[in-house]
Amino acid sequence: MKQLFSDTVAADTIPLKLVVYLGLLSAVLILLAQAWSTAVPVLDDAKIKDQAEAASLSILSIQDGYARNPVEGYSPEGSMCTLEFSLPASVRYISFGVDPDPECNGNLSDSEWTLENNTIISQYKNGVKKRVFLEGNPVYFVKGERNFEGIWIPLVNQKNTEAPLSLEKKGVVIESPVSGEFLFEMVMQDGVRYTMAHF
Repeated sequence: MKQLFSDTVAADTIPLKLVVYLGLLSAVLILLAQAWSTAVPVLDDAKIKDQAEAASLSILSIQDGYARNPVEGYSPEGSMCTLEFSLPASVRYISFGVDPDPECNGNLSDSEWTLENNTIISQYKNGVKKRVFLEGNPVYFVKGERNFEGIWIPLVNQKNTEAPLSLEKKGVVIESPVSGEFLFEMVMQDGVRYTMAHF
């Protein structure tokens, strides 16, 4: 029995084993952190793609529906859809039917917007753009606003109903942070069907 208490060889290896096990655990944690930082952009990209494709399906679902004539103040609402976005902070904007930054410099007001009907564009803060194309008939997007009666009309209708929609009004842009619910309605102006934003 005396020999059992005097044997300290096993007790001397316990701190060494503890150091080795902690070293292995820290190496595994470092590898997991590295793998996670590599996986986050891929997961964010998949999230953006899923939400953009869901938005395209919602927009396509109302294209054959009723289009309200905004000149007739009391006509029933046009076909509507609500798009839900919760995009990561790495997204600078998402646009519908227009490329507001054709030069990819991050400034949306320094150049003329490029019209891209049937397209949803999401741009990351690093300048990379991803496009989702809407198949079928042309889809024209227009920004809407409330008139003095509280009725949603295309932005240029309030000032002059005869004026053609300018290029910057034929697209809709949601700038960062892209999060929340966004309502679109079908309207018709001069025989052309527009998907009008209610925001």
